[in-house]
Amino acid sequence: MEVIDTLYTVTLRDYPDDVPAKAVAAAEARYTKALENALGGPEQVAAALDTMGDLEGASADEISKADMELAARWAKACSTARQAGFRDLGEAEGMYFEVQTS
Repeated sequence: MEVIDTLYTVTLRDYPDDVPAKAVAAAEARYTKALENALGGPEQVAAALDTMGDLEGASADEISKADMELAARWAKACSTARQAGFRDLGEAEGMYFEVQTS
């Protein structure tokens, strides 16, 4: 068995019970690939995720221009990844992808 060290995980949440596990895994893989393509790789995704976590609850004067630009890139990357993830799966109300550092 090969152990893969990951920097973050992508999990599809609140999907209907009738969605097969194979379809869920494929959707998560598509989301991950699109997110990495948009941001430049797994290390950049993890770094952006850390920064986005640091920005939560920060006041406007604590957020730098670079952080604002990263937040915009993150939002665009997540939108692109969401479209890729839901492709072949359809969009059920309430489904979403959760991205967390490992």
